[in-house]
Amino acid sequence: MRDFFKTVFATVLGLFLFMGLSIGGLLVLLIAFASTVQREEEVVVLEEETLLVYDLATLVTDRPLPTGLFEFSFGDFEDFSALSLRSLRQALEVAATDENIKGLYLLGNNFPPNAGGYAALTEIRAAIQDFQEASGKPVWAYGVGWSEPEYYLVSGADALWMNPVGDLSLDGFSTEIQFYAGALEKYGIGMQVIRAGRYKSAVEPFTEQQLSEASREQSLSLITDLWQTVTTTVAEGRDLQPDQIRALAQERGVLMPTAAVETGLVDALKHEDEMATELRSLMGIEDPLEDIPKMSLSNYAFQVETGQIGELPSESENRIALVYAEGEVVGGGGSRGVIASEDYVSLLRELRLDEAVQAVVLRINSPGGSATAAALIGREVELLAEAKPVMVSMGDVAASGGYWIAAPADRIFAEANTITGSIGVFGLLPNFQEFANNNGVTWDGVSTGPYANLDTVARPKTEAELALFQGFVDEIYDRFLDLVATGRSLPRTEVEEIAQGRVWSGTAAQRMKLVDEIGGVEQAIAAAAAAAELGDWTVDEYPTQPSLEEAVLGRLFSDGQLWSQDREFGAIGALFPISPIFPRSLFSDAPSPAQLSLPTQLLDPAFPSPVLPGQSLNPALADLIQDLGHDWHLLMHLNDPRHTYSRLPIRFDLR
Repeated sequence: MRDFFKTVFATVLGLFLFMGLSIGGLLVLLIAFASTVQREEEVVVLEEETLLVYDLATLVTDRPLPTGLFEFSFGDFEDFSALSLRSLRQALEVAATDENIKGLYLLGNNFPPNAGGYAALTEIRAAIQDFQEASGKPVWAYGVGWSEPEYYLVSGADALWMNPVGDLSLDGFSTEIQFYAGALEKYGIGMQVIRAGRYKSAVEPFTEQQLSEASREQSLSLITDLWQTVTTTVAEGRDLQPDQIRALAQERGVLMPTAAVETGLVDALKHEDEMATELRSLMGIEDPLEDIPKMSLSNYAFQVETGQIGELPSESENRIALVYAEGEVVGGGGSRGVIASEDYVSLLRELRLDEAVQAVVLRINSPGGSATAAALIGREVELLAEAKPVMVSMGDVAASGGYWIAAPADRIFAEANTITGSIGVFGLLPNFQEFANNNGVTWDGVSTGPYANLDTVARPKTEAELALFQGFVDEIYDRFLDLVATGRSLPRTEVEEIAQGRVWSGTAAQRMKLVDEIGGVEQAIAAAAAAAELGDWTVDEYPTQPSLEEAVLGRLFSDGQLWSQDREFGAIGALFPISPIFPRSLFSDAPSPAQLSLPTQLLDPAFPSPVLPGQSLNPALADLIQDLGHDWHLLMHLNDPRHTYSRLPIRFDLR
């Protein structure tokens, strides 16, 4: 019997060793394969008289992508194209003096999912314009049709063509917010609100059924500012007047191809084959069958970064740290896609103590989040600014908790169409008493004091408890006002007037001294170098990116949860269960936008009986549940111990 057990044990051990070696070998092969995919980019040879092609489907990000691949997967990554904003600018700077580059071709009308907003487009557009001015080389643009953001980007091209079957959208900006208060009331879900700032409208989807006057006022003011910036820029690119562009938006909205040419928005209409003939002519190619020498901008940028094209900048002992702060501000640790307090406090402290780092630039792209987490990070920015120059470059959004982090910096740069401000605080306190009682659920218990079960969702908060929570919010708001007044050298009374949770465009924020200069990340880096009195410098980007091998291993051994510290939902989790109806988002690093939903049998009056597992909802109700789940799920993941948040209105979309 003992020999039998020895044999069994040896067999099992052998199986485990075999499996381990097999998995190890598989990992080696996967990494080698991925590295081969990465190396294949290097074999494209730049020919003389080459056309540099910027496909608008290319994803341009603030933060550099992980080494080798954007997100290692087994999908069609060979068709994926992406580069960082700084890589794009660097590539165009090199291309401006590259004798082999004949011109720049802006192609397509298919922005990728999660493409940046107008502030990011402004920086890309500025890089293209700098290429034009520095090189004297032509910039051409062609697409089947143009949406507003795409047209904004290409409107400065020397020649702009469109397919005869396309159209040009030019209808202005709008925002739309979905409200859940009626549904929550209908199903007995109570929502109590605490806030500081009359414009702090992030609570309204849960408490109102339409925009408040304050929210309507600030939203209209913001999109009007942004629209004026866009129309002015487009008009300059097309040698038109801004009023002409605005009149077209008012009178037509969408222009058919011939109208686009007649109004001067497009130069000519061409089918794809006709466009190819036009490009051959522009490139001086007489043979109609000869291929046009092309290289994608992303491939060119890769070769610039690796030194295969142009000269790599010489390393300097003077270091400027460029820190990317993107996503929601959350408590605890995190991952790519969020600004986690523990991670950024640690990083900023290291940079403060690192004598090799002479200056720091914070690139902020955040709608805010946890007020507590923002305060923790903001304190480290204060200490950092006392030790060395700190500049802030705002991206598409740097508001609420994002602005809290920015306020202590020496100088703040923003684009004219950056969304910023929103200096305010709010909290949401849900209770499910009526909802539960209507379905036969009750609570009872004992406690040692009146505040012992302060976080319960079994009942509404008492007046005393609401006063306590309001005290938290007021104290945080006062601290926020003091921070801005000190950081921006403004009287507190003046800060109180422009705060109140109101959002501003970059242009308006500059008038109010919440922003110092209109400009992008490169201007902020130059200002940091000047403040540190550096003649030469090297920019180091943080947080550092994992190597390709680390990215592959991390993805393979990940349990699918990309947040290292999630709030325990407790009773809320029981009432908002994981729903198989809504799969994990394909384009988000955060948890699924709609993993939480109200019980389906209680939300849909169209069903005469409870919905059984596997049954689906009608589309309208499914959309409402998905949006509500997204918004609520997001708030719960901010990890603020007192449910106090400092962030933009939920899902503030500019359309």
